This record gives sequence, structure tokens and C-alpha cells, in this order.
Amino acid sequence: MTALPARRLRDLPSVDQILKTPLGSTAIQRFGRQVATAAVRAALAAAREACLGGAAVPQPGDVAADAVEQLKVAERPSLRPVFNLTGTVLHTNLGRAPLAEEAIEAVRSAMCEAVALEFDLETGKRGERDDHLRSLVCELTGAEDATVVNNNAAAVLLVLNTLALGREAIISRGELIEIGGSFRMPEIMARAGAKVVEVGTTNRTHPKDYVAAIGQETGLVLKVHTSNYRVEGFTAEVGARELASIAKAQDVPLVHDLGSGTLFDLAAYGLKHEPTVR
Repeated sequence: MTALPARRLRDLPSVDQILKTPLGSTAIQRFGRQVATAAVRAALAAAREACLGGAAVPQPGDVAADAVEQLKVAERPSLRPVFNLTGTVLHTNLGRAPLAEEAIEAVRSAMCEAVALEFDLETGKRGERDDHLRSLVCELTGAEDATVVNNNAAAVLLVLNTLALGREAIISRGELIEIGGSFRMPEIMARAGAKVVEVGTTNRTHPKDYVAAIGQETGLVLKVHTSNYRVEGFTAEVGARELASIAKAQDVPLVHDLGSGTLFDLAAYGLKHEPTVR
């Protein structure tokens, strides 16, 4: 295809001409000059490519219309409702568990006005945001204390950094997993400042492997729920209860990353069993 002569390209309207059109002026008023100008430049670049392909030179108003359409598309929310036909009830790529109406209303209410987030109304002093949920989480889980972070990866990173910074974190080789979103357990452990100590083999880990690895430099023992990853056949692993006994006898903390664990056993509702917190 023969390229359009340079003199034809000079017939393309300038950015300033496009911005002075009625649509261009409207775009500036609605989106601001900087954003509108960037959209016009993008539309003008597309028009230039079209002209090189043999298309007619557009009028300034036509380019402005294309720019405004691009701005409208960019303005639309990227989180759009979809039908979940994956076969996975709670697909992490499609959001998390839907909230109950009562929870949604509570969130809406808390975000519409000032609230006593970190303020103790009885003493008039600074409070803690965890106070609002600590007792409830402890009641649900049986824990002695509780805090809430954004996601499981954040929880794992914080726990490792707090208990095993510069120290050893013992984990079964079969539990050094990678899940969606590039969550790779060895990298998370290293980023937290822990020294990874692998025990057992990929398919079989025994109590004696943990006992032999625990020493003066041990910061914690880590057990990880492998979620939808399974090794089948000639396998062996140490359960959480038995591992807790081993860790307690050696006076080192045990951290159990439940991953996709749940507060309630949903097997009664026909779903696959997942380990519960209690």
C-alpha cells in the first residue's frame, strides 16, 4: 500500500483546533484540559494511522467526537457485574464472597460520616481500631487475640516478619506452594526476613523431620494449607494437631496458614470440605 504523501498529513487538524470545537470545549469542561488534551492526542494519532491506510482526512469535530467517546469509555467502572459460570462457587478472580445486606448497610453508614474509629468515647483518649472486632473474632475462632488485615498474604507476611525475622522458619517441602496472583510461599518467607528451612520431601514429611530441624535459631514452624494443590499416592504429612504438640514441646510457635479455610464446615451444604479455624 502506498503511503499518504506528507502534504496530506498536514491537512490533519491540530490539537488546538480540535479542542476549540464544541465537543472539545465540552470535554475540557467535563474532564479538565489535561485529560481532554491527552484524549485528543490519542484520537489524532489513530486518525493519522487511518489516513496512512488510505482513509479520508477527518474534520476537527470528528476527531473531537472520537476523543470524547474514549473519555466516556475510560469513565465507565472497570468492575462490571458478570455471571459466574466457572463451577467455582467463590472464584477469587471474580471477587470475594458477597456481603450480606446488613454488612453492606453497615459499611455504607460508616463511610458516610465521622465515626469513632480510633477514639475511646468513654475516656476521651485515642483508641484502637481492632477494638471494634477483637471480641467477635475471638468468639468465632477461639483465639486469645485478633487483628484484621487486607488479605491472607498480608497476614502471612506480618506473622513471619514478627516471629521469624532473621531466624529460621521450618516448613515441609510439600507445602512450599504457589497460588494465584504470584503468591509463592518461599518468596513471601524470604521477603519477611525469615530463613527458610525445608523438611521432609515433596510427597512425604514425618514428625521426626520437624523435631530434627528445630533448634536454637528456630523462629517458628509453619504449616500451609495447599488448597487446590494435591500430591496423591505415596504421601504422608503431619497434621496440625500433632505438629502443634511438637512445637509446644520444643517451645516454638506454630503458625497455620489456612489459606482458603473457613469458619464453618460447608460440606453439609454439598461443598468440598475445607479446614476450619477451630
